[in-house]
Amino acid sequence: MSVPIIFEDKYVLCVSKPNNMVVHHAHHSRNVAEEMSLLQLIKDKKVLKVYPIHRLDRKTSGIILLAKEKEYVSKFQDLFTNNEIEKTYYGMVRGFSPESKKIDSPVKGRDANVHKEALTYLKTLEKITLKIPVKPYDSSRYSLVEFKPKTGRMHQLRVHANKISHPLIGDPKYGDKNHNIMFEKNFNCTNMFLHAGQLEFAHPFSSEKLNLKASFPKDWLHLFDKFSWKNPLT
Repeated sequence: MSVPIIFEDKYVLCVSKPNNMVVHHAHHSRNVAEEMSLLQLIKDKKVLKVYPIHRLDRKTSGIILLAKEKEYVSKFQDLFTNNEIEKTYYGMVRGFSPESKKIDSPVKGRDANVHKEALTYLKTLEKITLKIPVKPYDSSRYSLVEFKPKTGRMHQLRVHANKISHPLIGDPKYGDKNHNIMFEKNFNCTNMFLHAGQLEFAHPFSSEKLNLKASFPKDWLHLFDKFSWKNPLT
């Protein structure tokens, strides 16, 4: 498996992570021998050890920044902490989502008993009604949305999409099982439709203004074509 490189300099490597790949294995993970992590793949292919600057779920595809030295990590992380980086994600959701919405709702952290403030801005880009029944209706509706998260909580976009009753297609935890099955059966799509599409920031070392984009995976492009939706990353 190859991982597309979006940007690289002496400080950072920016790649597009495939669906269903962990960034790195947790310590004592039972899956280490069974599956390749993103960091391991880069180490094998590029003979390069890199250090994650931010998180990306296993199920989420798209753009991720990796530092080339441990001491570079904090400078890039400051961009996220100080809200000096604009993150744009794309999702395919159940139903007709609102034209725009501010979702200001706490999300559980890694400690399941603690809720943390979380803020996401949503914009609807495309909509479609399919003549494919999904219980209890005789047709089904979907929307293509743009998410701009202003905080970085675990599963934030997945939880927020579900919170407004427009869960992500293919989300096994917060999604709608009936719609997930429909996409698998009719379109052969089993991945979760959440893609980290774009990062915009000023490079903390060179001050260069960067607008980095990760192309959509094949299943997204297949559905854009089928639904006559415009690709927002072109």
